[in-house]
Amino acid sequence: MTRREVAEFYRRLAEDNPHPETELESVNVYTLLVAVVLSAQATDAGVNRATRALFAEVDTPAAMVALGEDGLKRHIRTIGLFNTKAKNVIALSQALIERHGGQVPRDRAALEALPGVGRKTANVVLNVAFGEETFAVDTHIFRVGNRTGLARGRTVLAVEKRLDAVTPAPFRVHAHHWLILHGRYVCKARRPECWRCIEHDLCAFTPKTPPPPDRAAARAG
Repeated sequence: MTRREVAEFYRRLAEDNPHPETELESVNVYTLLVAVVLSAQATDAGVNRATRALFAEVDTPAAMVALGEDGLKRHIRTIGLFNTKAKNVIALSQALIERHGGQVPRDRAALEALPGVGRKTANVVLNVAFGEETFAVDTHIFRVGNRTGLARGRTVLAVEKRLDAVTPAPFRVHAHHWLILHGRYVCKARRPECWRCIEHDLCAFTPKTPPPPDRAAARAG
């Protein structure tokens, strides 16, 4: 895409959803971090179902350590890889207490040094909790970036760097939320809904998918 097309791409997303937010539920920065760690290879909806009762009981690293690994597992057993995730959450909670006074650091290196926290998780926390201009590239953003031509790359990091390079200032804080939501609900993996996409004419993807027969019939009628 040209610079003008990129700006128009984001302008449409912003007009359609001026104040995008993460769909993960949390009560503070710490529980946001935990929710993002738990969301790896899981849906936000599934994580939310598991964490509502958990976060009503536990909202600090100290309380999580006191709950213990077995207690945490009882809350999150419906989430994929819950055994490993429980171990990591307890370990990162202990690390926050020992290294950061129980507070979530506003620093990428410090975040990535925590058990179970990778670059994507750090990007989400920095963006959502602290308003940093980061691009947390998940499978949705990777797909949207490559499919549309907005930010092509063979790796997650390549797409992230490309987004960082091409995204204009007015749109940088909310960019990754717009792209995640667009990939989740419109530019879907198996069958993108091109027929109702607001980026239809800017997108490089071909051939564009037509509406389902029932929608096509309704339009014709």
